[in-house]
Amino acid sequence: MLEDVKINVKIKLSALWVTLILFYIYADILGFYRPGLIEQIIAGEIGEVGIQITQVPWLGLITTAPPSLMVFLSLTLKAKANRWANIIVGIVYLGVITVFFLMGENPAWYIVYNIVEAVLLSLIVWCAWKWPKQEG
Repeated sequence: MLEDVKINVKIKLSALWVTLILFYIYADILGFYRPGLIEQIIAGEIGEVGIQITQVPWLGLITTAPPSLMVFLSLTLKAKANRWANIIVGIVYLGVITVFFLMGENPAWYIVYNIVEAVLLSLIVWCAWKWPKQEG
């Protein structure tokens, strides 16, 4: 008989955030393989979107900071704050990936990554929502 060890909810949440970040990174890296994109970035403008490459668009990278912080916070916050932080940040990021998904025409691989990211975020919210209550 194999032992099925119960994993602490904090570790589950932290692992889900790490997995989500890896999917963000993989999707971004794959995105650079679109023909002509690197050349457009070097030239200072992303043609199909018409975005000038200045400091302002790079602020969009801030969207990666909260999920990265949630890896640590999921392990260190007290249960009540931890539960609500995961629920709130998870729901907000479901909205963020939905907005990015709805922007422009997306290749099939991007749709798959968005679906996986939505599933991971849903699992984060569900896992936090179902946080085990203390016995006694």
